[in-house]
Amino acid sequence: MSWISDVLGTSTPAIRVPDDFEPPKNAQMVPLTEIVRGSQAWGDLFGPNFGGGLPALTEYSAATVTAIYACWSLISGAIQTLPVNMMNVDIPTGERSRIFDDPLLWVLNEEMSVRWPAPIGWEFLTKSILAEGDAFAVIRRDRMFKPVGLEPVHPLRVMNGIVPETGRMVYRIAPEYLANGQVIGQTRDFDQDDIIHIPGFGFDGLRGMTPLRYSLRNAGGVAIAAQEYAARFFTNGARPDYALSTDQQLGEPKIKELQGLIDERHRSTENAHRPMLLHSGLKLTSLQLSASDMQLLGQRQFQIEEIARAYGVPPFMIGHNEKTTSWGSGVEAMSIGFVRYTLRPYLNKIERELDRKLFRTRSRVTVFDTSDLEQADTKTLYESLRSAVGRAGEPRIMTPDEARARIRLPKKGGEADKLGVNVGLVPAAKDQGSTEPKDAAA
Repeated sequence: MSWISDVLGTSTPAIRVPDDFEPPKNAQMVPLTEIVRGSQAWGDLFGPNFGGGLPALTEYSAATVTAIYACWSLISGAIQTLPVNMMNVDIPTGERSRIFDDPLLWVLNEEMSVRWPAPIGWEFLTKSILAEGDAFAVIRRDRMFKPVGLEPVHPLRVMNGIVPETGRMVYRIAPEYLANGQVIGQTRDFDQDDIIHIPGFGFDGLRGMTPLRYSLRNAGGVAIAAQEYAARFFTNGARPDYALSTDQQLGEPKIKELQGLIDERHRSTENAHRPMLLHSGLKLTSLQLSASDMQLLGQRQFQIEEIARAYGVPPFMIGHNEKTTSWGSGVEAMSIGFVRYTLRPYLNKIERELDRKLFRTRSRVTVFDTSDLEQADTKTLYESLRSAVGRAGEPRIMTPDEARARIRLPKKGGEADKLGVNVGLVPAAKDQGSTEPKDAAA
């Protein structure tokens, strides 16, 4: 594939390793493709901080912020619960009919590959978008080039480029380096038809914008800094700010000795309330600084809102209950708003990418079924289904079997599977005479 090499370069590293070089034992191997700004390896090599002195965000450091972790867990967890349906589309009319016997349904709903159950795969791909801005999966094909599986790939293992002559995308995927030092696979090159690529917001033709480097750069960095400050604050007994004074002249060695003694005897939560014994005319003066004075808790609450805003998640859905939602009242309204404004942009990108890479035709599409997330309470659901099947003389827009399928009940068949005319709309037959004897008094 010389044309791929022209775009992405050669797969052989341009660094010569001395023949007598021996890597440290138990060292974790990190490929060069993973040493990018914002990655853990970048922080290890060039330091954990960026401009402003805030901690740099990596996928692992960001996960230590509970608000970021909750957003990842909420969005990816919701998507991995959704069934993926396949539909046949009648091109002239646009009518859709559900498919039940396609082998790809097993791949999309049960098992993407031998290592990846489908729910875990969707969770990983969604989290990749939320953290790194892109999600990638290799399409496994049989000898007839039909898709038979998906292999999710971490975005930091992927390098992509464009062939100038055709405008097609090409991808290079580095080997997988496990935490135990095991290396799986080798560097491989792929055409765009063999890669599922789901970019996040801000796709520029190559990659999406990485939230860790853009929308979360300051909010996440401040959140980590606040966490670290709070940890040090309370580790020191929540009273780190006081002054020792004396009328005597203390030299530098004596001052260092005194500081070391205080750290040894009074630092950490175990020694938080241990009384301080002073001598040689030393006096302790409290500076009266507290967590409230520093507005530490208020700052951390604000960062929750900032992070939730970056991901389009209502703060109340990740445990921030100080403010009410404007999405209506009740679980139903909140769930519908979450699906419509938070999940739907991700689902639409995934559906369209699956359609164009797995089917390559307008007559077959994939659809994530969000009905469970949008479902009303049981009473309201049953009332709406009763109206749909023609309650109290209303026109029927759904068969009883279709209504039963909505609540996962088996079909009855026969008249229950026919739309027909609601019996409540059929006029009563005219009286053709009665065989009962009339009242004699009539």
